Amino acid sequence: MQKIWQDLRYGIRMLLKSPGITFVVILALALGIGANTAIFSVVDAVLLRPLPYEESDRLVFLNETSKVMDEISISYPNFTDWRNQNHVFEKIGVYNRSSYNLTGAGEAERIITGQVSADLFAALRANPAVGRVFTNDEDKPGGSPVVVLSYGLWQRRFGGQTSILNQPITLNGKSYTVIGVMPQAFQFPSRVELWVPVGQLSGEVTWQQRGNHPGLYGVARLKPGVTFAQAKAEMDNIAANLEKQYNKTNAGNGVGTRPLLELFVGDIRRPLWVLFSAVAFVLLIACANIANLLLARAQSRQKEMAIRAAMGAGRWRIARQLLTESVLLALVGGALGLLIARWGIALILYVSPDAIPRAAEVGLDWRVLGFTIGVSFLTGLLFGLVPALQAGIVDVNETLKETSRGTSGRHWLRSSLVVVEVATTLVLLIGAGLMIRSFYRLEKVNPGFSYEHLTSFSVALPQKKYSGYEQSEQFYSRLLDNIHALPGVEATAAASGLPLGNNGWQTSFTVDGRPIPPRNETPLMEACLVTPDYFRAMNIPLKSGRFFDEHDDRSFLAGKDLSKLDEDQRTMAGLNSIIIDEEFARRYWPNEDAVGKRVRLGGGDYKGPLLTVQGVVGRVKMEGLSQDSHRVQGYFPFAQIGGSGMTVIIKASGDPNQLIAAVRQQVRAIDPDQPVYAIRTMDEIRAESVAPERLNLTLLTIFAGIALMLAIVGIYGVMSYSVTQRTHEIGIRMAIGAQPRDVFRMVVGQGMMLALIGIVIGLAGAFGLTRLMTTMLFGVEPTDPATFAAIAFLLTGVALIACYVPGRRATKVDPMVSLRYE
Repeated sequence: MQKIWQDLRYGIRMLLKSPGITFVVILALALGIGANTAIFSVVDAVLLRPLPYEESDRLVFLNETSKVMDEISISYPNFTDWRNQNHVFEKIGVYNRSSYNLTGAGEAERIITGQVSADLFAALRANPAVGRVFTNDEDKPGGSPVVVLSYGLWQRRFGGQTSILNQPITLNGKSYTVIGVMPQAFQFPSRVELWVPVGQLSGEVTWQQRGNHPGLYGVARLKPGVTFAQAKAEMDNIAANLEKQYNKTNAGNGVGTRPLLELFVGDIRRPLWVLFSAVAFVLLIACANIANLLLARAQSRQKEMAIRAAMGAGRWRIARQLLTESVLLALVGGALGLLIARWGIALILYVSPDAIPRAAEVGLDWRVLGFTIGVSFLTGLLFGLVPALQAGIVDVNETLKETSRGTSGRHWLRSSLVVVEVATTLVLLIGAGLMIRSFYRLEKVNPGFSYEHLTSFSVALPQKKYSGYEQSEQFYSRLLDNIHALPGVEATAAASGLPLGNNGWQTSFTVDGRPIPPRNETPLMEACLVTPDYFRAMNIPLKSGRFFDEHDDRSFLAGKDLSKLDEDQRTMAGLNSIIIDEEFARRYWPNEDAVGKRVRLGGGDYKGPLLTVQGVVGRVKMEGLSQDSHRVQGYFPFAQIGGSGMTVIIKASGDPNQLIAAVRQQVRAIDPDQPVYAIRTMDEIRAESVAPERLNLTLLTIFAGIALMLAIVGIYGVMSYSVTQRTHEIGIRMAIGAQPRDVFRMVVGQGMMLALIGIVIGLAGAFGLTRLMTTMLFGVEPTDPATFAAIAFLLTGVALIACYVPGRRATKVDPMVSLRYE
């Protein structure tokens, strides 16, 4: 221990004697280790850390599947059969995400609400912090209306007072009794602030239909000793039996099963590992750079090492001293890296907060601290091992005579490290180049509508207060007229969902006059409810026919007897018009005019309304700029069936955000209890849709930029040191007739040879590694020749610049001075 302490004190003195090198090394390490720590904190929180539930590895996510879609929500009757017939789960719960208006004390507020079964809490083994959760008796038709609050809502709205327990609050105009508060860490489903019993809705007629899929998804907990494979096999068997029993509704339907963790991390797993590999490359380049610096420093300390060896120090004793200095540098760099990591985490969450699941769990904790310490220690060993071993090989006699100017072995090592730097940098630059090209193409995608000067907000009318389509139609008609009258408003419209967010719904249909396909093969359309001015406000082009107008209403029902229809059937009976997108027309009427053709909603035995195509419009990116479900798109007139939850779109002549205060006033003027929520411009919606791609682009570009700077320093350092070591040789060459340009070509040629070898190796490595980025790219192949060639030329040019300065310095050597250089 005394010897280690002695090595540490001596190492600190030696590092302080070379403040320039020490500063450069610590800075490079801080950048490399800090970037690695920041990315590891994300990888750890998202991929490595279990979900915050007891034995979370035994939690299973459930959904239905069909021949048309891999993931559809669960019908309530199927859920009850799964729950009653399985023998592999302790508990099965279901949930969906809705939103309720919270009114009463304080300003009206729209609250994201989880409609969940009582067994969901049991499956997650989630206990309330205060009070209780609801029971199975409350989770059924006719049960007491109860609600459980989130910790955040309890603190924000009710001041954290326990007196709120057993007190009523008003949700969607209905009184609910508060029975409990969940812990602060409980957030399932994400962003939910209220939980109400979903079983109370199951008494409705539509919920008893197996063909109705009301947005429910399941979470189950495996019984002890049951494997995931066994659970999947049993659920597949249950689905097969239900298909035989209810062939009309369940034909072709199955059960999707996967670990619950995959629900959160499935789409981001590969991008995160790619980013983690990229940042590891940055640290590798930093280590190669530092090893080169320390090799040069070890050369200047040869006399010191020779004296130590002459006094009896063994080879490993000398190596241990230099390794101690390296590890000391790494630990100091790691400590500063933690500070950089903190900034890096903030940057990552700022750039694309919505692109990272479990973002609230990302941060610096003991796991991240342990990773940083471990990486710092291993990094110190990595970049210090080669210089330490080389320094231990000392020829005492030659060194003390001061005639040694280095060895070919050290030159080979330094050159090899430069080759590694260049190759690794090229891989990172190509990865960043591919992301840049991909993002550029993504930005150029035509979304099918205009973003400019558009803002939107959502309104959800409670059914108790707005029980029929007439009331909702009147509310929105009045609201749109009032907003349109505001100064600076050019157009107003409302829609059940907006593009780039998959906010609509899917509905089955058949083409009139053509054979009806089997129920499990019935095509689906992306459906959206819109007011007449929607297409003009969004600047969606009309290809043929016409837009909706004031005549697309329910007046055609006059004189018809609807008394034998239930409420839902009476509402749907008012629908007789549809506007389709150009892909719909091309797919089903490729050589005909689609206007005037008819489609029928529903499929199989269900006979929905027959709709006449009034117009054909341009195709819109519904899911996202980089996504396409390939489903056709259909729009229905709002005035024919109404709707409680709609998104209002405002096209302004200037900045639409300046209208928000006035818009709130217009809503309150019509209904003081009606909150406005989800206020966003279309530019913000567009930015959210490309958040994952922006995150990947930003981080890879930063990592590649750091790698490029390190590579420039590495090439320059090696060539500069080479010129210094070869001053005597250069002087002789010039004394016997070599011209400055010959010396310049020699030095630059040597550096460029190393760079070109690194580029060739890097191209081969990138050809294999960039294939891992396939799912991260849009419109660009992972082996895109243009990107590979451009980056190779770029790095060649950068290497040439890095070699230029040492080359010019070599031409300034004075032969008379250099011949005396020893």
